[in-house]
Amino acid sequence: MSKEAMREESKRLVEEAMARNVPITRGKTQLEVKCIKCSSPNRVMTEAGQSRVPYTCKYCGLKQTTW
Repeated sequence: MSKEAMREESKRLVEEAMARNVPITRGKTQLEVKCIKCSSPNRVMTEAGQSRVPYTCKYCGLKQTTW
């Protein structure tokens, strides 16, 4: 499926949902962040609209926040 076809499909689905008065909500966002101490990759889940989220590195245990 090409990008143009995917855009058209998503536009069609949104228009159908709006016609039926279905609420459209944003889900959680998954961030790929790097630890400032050990440089290991971590995945952090955030709510929609949040920019800085506290998390603990799963390798070294350092408590920090996302950028």
